[in-house]
Amino acid sequence: MSSFRLYRIVKTFLNFGLDELLPKKSIPWYIKCARFSVFWIRNKHKDKALALRFRLAIESLGPVFIKFGQMLSTRRDLLPDDFSNELALLQDQVTAFDGEIAQQLIIDAIGKEEFLQSFEDFDLTPLASASIAQVHTATLKQTDQAKKVVIKVLRPKIDKVIHADIKVMAMFAGIFSRWLPDGKRLRPKEVVAEYKKTILDELDLNREAANAIQLKRNFSQGRENDHVLYVPDIYSEFSSKNVLVMERIYGIGVADIEQLHQLNVDMKLLAERGVEVFFTQVFRDSFFHADMHPGNVFVDATKPADPTWIAIDCGIVGTLNRDDKRYLAENFVAFFNRDYRKVAQLHVDSGWVPAGTSVDEFEFAIRTVCEPIFNKPLAEISFGQVLVNLFNTARRFNMEVQPQLVLLQKTLLYIEGLGRQLYPQLDLWQTAKPFLENWVKEQMGVKAVFNKIRENIPFWNEKLPELPDLVYDYLKNGKESQLEQVALLKQMQQQQQQDNQKVIYTIIASALVISLAIMFS
Repeated sequence: MSSFRLYRIVKTFLNFGLDELLPKKSIPWYIKCARFSVFWIRNKHKDKALALRFRLAIESLGPVFIKFGQMLSTRRDLLPDDFSNELALLQDQVTAFDGEIAQQLIIDAIGKEEFLQSFEDFDLTPLASASIAQVHTATLKQTDQAKKVVIKVLRPKIDKVIHADIKVMAMFAGIFSRWLPDGKRLRPKEVVAEYKKTILDELDLNREAANAIQLKRNFSQGRENDHVLYVPDIYSEFSSKNVLVMERIYGIGVADIEQLHQLNVDMKLLAERGVEVFFTQVFRDSFFHADMHPGNVFVDATKPADPTWIAIDCGIVGTLNRDDKRYLAENFVAFFNRDYRKVAQLHVDSGWVPAGTSVDEFEFAIRTVCEPIFNKPLAEISFGQVLVNLFNTARRFNMEVQPQLVLLQKTLLYIEGLGRQLYPQLDLWQTAKPFLENWVKEQMGVKAVFNKIRENIPFWNEKLPELPDLVYDYLKNGKESQLEQVALLKQMQQQQQQDNQKVIYTIIASALVISLAIMFS
């Protein structure tokens, strides 16, 4: 299956003439021979623009490639405008499958009687169509009042396509790991395994429902920033592995900059709240939406001076453990303060670079890459070039890729892309710096100690009545253990004496034998 999929991938790219993207001078002669002998397919879409052909090829190859295109669509500093505009259509305008098939899949999951009793006005035309699923609108019947909902349903047999793509990716990862100079350091096998886990998680809409409920709870009413992010309600009683029913929202797509400006939305505040939402999810909750491309993010502009973010499609989420959070926060704060020495030392202490790495040289390399980006608005920062420079630095110092942070890195790319579109003058560093400094203080300062004590007080109160018994048992066990050690020591001494006597008897016997042998001679 993987060999057939590999052939289809190559065939698709050649059918759309994407070999034009490769610089002809740098292509080896044997690749050119293979192109015209083994792969004889010709470009069948010469009448279309190259950017359109690129988007159509990615769309025809399915969800794995579509998601890659979605990420690229947010990187307008890396791609020409025509490519970015075409790839942006992959966010929610992927070719839909038949609405009647979708309806039948939903009925099979919910039950025909339950579906007819609970829903009405089901629209066979999808509201939006994405790489793995599409959504249809309907009305949920209630005893008090009807509610507008959307029903998300997985594409039929999508799991087989994804598994085939993953096998091809794993094959390429094995080749890269073995033959490329940076193969082992970049750990492509681990990265593919991490990506496999995340994309397979999207095939279970029960998981997405649970993620959405958790994210909504994290930003629920009563918390200090409950007004910055809204997550639609989930109707779990109708949801299953391939069907999800949720509240319909009427926000404005975050990519619709023109409409946001027409409504006089405070774009600076909206961009700053986007940064706040991201860092709050990562460092406060350790639970972050990891698929925040423009197709999954909307804006509630009911109050233009007080806009609210709306997040949907929580199929991919990321988590960080305590050590990763602390390491990242300290690195961010050190970057913001331009303390490159600490950044270098943190990399060595964490084991991400070899222990024998020269901290002085590493510090200088990081300074060279990062110093030019400070004190500039977002529009003037070429993060694409920064990433290239950081990659060269990583290769020089044998820094390993950390698969557990791949989702976080992808989310950062999305956040940068959104920030660049909304408010190019946003100072990302100054917006995030106070938040991270406060978090580090809470985790490492005096306040953190008191919080830790306060968290453990219920446990200590529970164990306090048992303390006298625990002390008595400890002393009793200690005394018994001491007596056992004394007895064991005496036993060892006796055994040693017996062994010494055996040695002496052996030496005497050997001497007698030798003496008798000499006398006999």
